[in-house]
Amino acid sequence: QVQVLESGGGLVQPGGSLRLSCAASGRSLSSYVMRWSRQAPGKEREFVAGFIWNGNEIYYTDYADAVKGRFTISRDNASKTVYLQMNALKVEDTAVYNCNIALRGAVRDAGGYWGQGTQVTVSS
Repeated sequence: QVQVLESGGGLVQPGGSLRLSCAASGRSLSSYVMRWSRQAPGKEREFVAGFIWNGNEIYYTDYADAVKGRFTISRDNASKTVYLQMNALKVEDTAVYNCNIALRGAVRDAGGYWGQGTQVTVSS
């Protein structure tokens, strides 16, 4: 069993920045797929960013077109925390952001373990 906990959400003005954190605990996974997704009210969940961890490094990273150049997914090896750095935030980025982790699968897949999410609100 793997538990996932997201944090770092909040209220930010358009053009501002925010960093989300994702911590996973429980069964240790040597390799996995980690992804961030979001869901706004009345909309379908959409993929935001993700990577493949091969046990030593990030093997592959992918971003949704809507966030390319603005968002960055990363991993702190010391704390084993995954981050989503969000810059130049837009009102359209407002959503509940979730972190997912899966043993295997494509970066854009929706399977695996996930947390309750953290709310990000971009408003002036």
